[in-house]
Amino acid sequence: MTSDSQPIELKENADLESAAKMVAEADMGGRQPDGRISRWLLLLVPLCWSLFQLWYASPFPYSLGFGVFNASEARAIHLAFALVLVFTAYPALKSSPRNKIPLQDWVFAILAAGCSLYLFVFQAELARRPGLPTTMDIVVGVAGVLFLLEAARRSLGLALPIVASLFLAYAFFGPYMPDLFAHRGASIPRAATQYWLTTEGVFGVALGVSTSFVFLFVLFGSLLEKAGAGNYFIQVAFALLGHFRGGPAKAAVLGSGATGLISGSSVANVVTTGTFTIPLMKRVGYSPVKAGAIEVSASVNGQIMPPVMGAAAFLIAEYVGISYSQVVQHAIIPALLTYISLFYVVDIEARKANLKGLPRETHRSPLMSAALLGMTAAGFVIFCWLVGIGLGWTREVFGAGASWAAGLGALAIYIVSLGIRSRFPDLELDDPNNPHVVLPDTAKVAPTGIHYLMPVFILVWCLMVEELSPGLSAFYGTMALIFLVITQKPLIALFRGAGDVAARLREGFDDLVDGLATGARNMIGIAIATGAAGIIVGTVSLTGIGLVLTEIVIAISAGNLIIMLLLTALICMILGLGMPTTANYVVVATLIAPVIVDVATLNGVAVALVAVHLYVFYFGLMADVTPPVGLASFAASAISRADPVKTGVQAFRYEMRTAILPLLFIFNHQLLMIGIGSWVQLVLVVGAALIGMLIFVSVTQQIFVTRSRIWESAMLLLAAAMLFQPGWFMDKVVPEYMGVPGSEVIERAEQVPEDGFLRVEVTGTDIITGVEETRVMRLPMGEPGPGAERLAAVGMQIVPFGGEVQVLGAGFGSQAERLGIRPGQTISRVFVQNPSSPANELVYIPALLLIGFVGLLQWRRRSWDQPGIPKTQAKPA
Repeated sequence: MTSDSQPIELKENADLESAAKMVAEADMGGRQPDGRISRWLLLLVPLCWSLFQLWYASPFPYSLGFGVFNASEARAIHLAFALVLVFTAYPALKSSPRNKIPLQDWVFAILAAGCSLYLFVFQAELARRPGLPTTMDIVVGVAGVLFLLEAARRSLGLALPIVASLFLAYAFFGPYMPDLFAHRGASIPRAATQYWLTTEGVFGVALGVSTSFVFLFVLFGSLLEKAGAGNYFIQVAFALLGHFRGGPAKAAVLGSGATGLISGSSVANVVTTGTFTIPLMKRVGYSPVKAGAIEVSASVNGQIMPPVMGAAAFLIAEYVGISYSQVVQHAIIPALLTYISLFYVVDIEARKANLKGLPRETHRSPLMSAALLGMTAAGFVIFCWLVGIGLGWTREVFGAGASWAAGLGALAIYIVSLGIRSRFPDLELDDPNNPHVVLPDTAKVAPTGIHYLMPVFILVWCLMVEELSPGLSAFYGTMALIFLVITQKPLIALFRGAGDVAARLREGFDDLVDGLATGARNMIGIAIATGAAGIIVGTVSLTGIGLVLTEIVIAISAGNLIIMLLLTALICMILGLGMPTTANYVVVATLIAPVIVDVATLNGVAVALVAVHLYVFYFGLMADVTPPVGLASFAASAISRADPVKTGVQAFRYEMRTAILPLLFIFNHQLLMIGIGSWVQLVLVVGAALIGMLIFVSVTQQIFVTRSRIWESAMLLLAAAMLFQPGWFMDKVVPEYMGVPGSEVIERAEQVPEDGFLRVEVTGTDIITGVEETRVMRLPMGEPGPGAERLAAVGMQIVPFGGEVQVLGAGFGSQAERLGIRPGQTISRVFVQNPSSPANELVYIPALLLIGFVGLLQWRRRSWDQPGIPKTQAKPA
């Protein structure tokens, strides 16, 4: 290495260390104590936390008859572990020591954990005197909230504790607020009970989901990363795509998407893949700003990719009242659309700059490379199809023994795949600063990670075939992964005849301990975030601020749905500034989701609850990108050495394609696989949405075949809208639905297909304003059966009266209640499919013709050697 290049490399290494430090401080705490006791504490406490969560999720407590914890007890222990680790692993200030744990932090850790465990120790006494707290109860409640706010400040930054403190202040100072915001106000005993001593605040639904489901999925991802899956995903991505135009950027998209499957953190995803991808993107010609922005977009989108979705998938299932597998089903198409369109974004950027790919270890023609990539994608689809067929076949053949058959089959596949793996050298992450980067051969890289499918297979089996709870499914998947971590190295050594099997077995146990501890430390922020977000949830139920916010948004938007959606999107991004995904979602789901449902139903839009919750989740994630607090953008800029604000602005330009998706599936639920009647319709909807997304990217990047003119962009935007929302255009010709009398609601409910939706119009007087209102709602019908039973299953209690159907009530927490069904309303109409309405998919034809027309015009004036330069300016030599 020359002396001129050495300072540059040292600077890049320093930037990588800075980014890694940012992740460590954000996700695990930045403290690395020198003392033996402190080091053991930061190992044993998270290790015990992981073991407790595995025990709690397992069937062993019930089968053995001891160690059974109810939900409230488990939440208290869960938060106690998190509080101990926050005060010991996260320094209080920038000036606080990193190499030791100060005495005051030991005291805070013990007292904070004691406040949480108070609910575990005195649960019976608290249940005997509900609403009548003693002095000790009040002291513990107040101290617990204060400790939790400090823990949130240390682990998550100022955003969440400031928001939570404002809501606390609002709860106490209600009588002094303006008329619109005024309420009775809460006393300290009432607030202590609400926030700490019951399940209405800190120990509510959000912390319960963190305890029951989220921890094990985060642990699963941590162990999978420790096993080497993260490095494998990156290597495969580069082997497949690195040689294409702008290859490192495309590999970054694929690698980040795969890493996002096992990671719940945007920042961690940026650093995991970005330390390798960003320097390579810069090397092939991407500017530092664009290289960082591409990595940010790819990494943030990892949190909308099922199955984990940054731990929000489990919260969405709980808040909406549907199963976890349904959330995955609804979220998969938007996630795939945003990743495929990001591939197109980076390809356009590569075309603009005339970038090349990286050299391969084995030379192949472009046609052969494209064919290999296509076969790989097709092979993955065929594998998933075969797994699905195989799972169903196993159940039919083996009956009650299908689980054992699947387990033995997975074990056999695991051993065979390790035998194949042993024939290839171990993967090592290449040095991105090496001036001579040669991509490995895909045929040599792909077989080295087949065995990682075994625990994933078991997880999917438990979720989809056995239909176990997410927590129990994650337990079995994690146990399979623990077996993999322990055994993969010794078995590979055995197959290779290396003779060091015992040493490799010890390495496997070391990896397991490290993975269990790392997984627990990765959960600190999530546990604290869900607990602190419970303060906001408790304030909403205590004061009724949610109704006030609804009135404000309706007043500002003048009842216009589009304005309201844009306004709530802005609120979601503001509330998400500096917050982790889970806390962000809890806040916006509590405050904003009911507003969207309220305004949408008033505007006659029958919106599905899951669409609303995915809407607020998507826009809340945008806060990870947008300046001035976009944490992912800051992490990427630390690696790329670019301005973080410019990186965030550029990343948001790329993320416009993701931001448009929620606005689309609010009106077109088919993008969430709702209302899809056949495989043909599914292919048409997905294909049209994909083309529309690529056209929208072309508009935002101002290039299609060549540089687009303004009127061409307008035509392309119209075509994209027709592909995205064909129903809106067809409704202008023939309405898709027609109304029938509300008295037919029971009959029509029985006719709805399985897992279909029933559109109803209800009228009634608003109990607050006294104004007569008409709302249109979409009720999920679930399994087939008599109409009255299907309506009752969604919480709707009705009675025929005087030729009308009146609502007697809606079940607490039911779908009907969440959608705004209230006692005293009348079902005025039921909307059914209009038999004379043509298929909405006919709108695709003029849209594709419009795209073809613009493409032909641009083709005729395209550049001969550079995209975007008119033909008159660039002639061939």
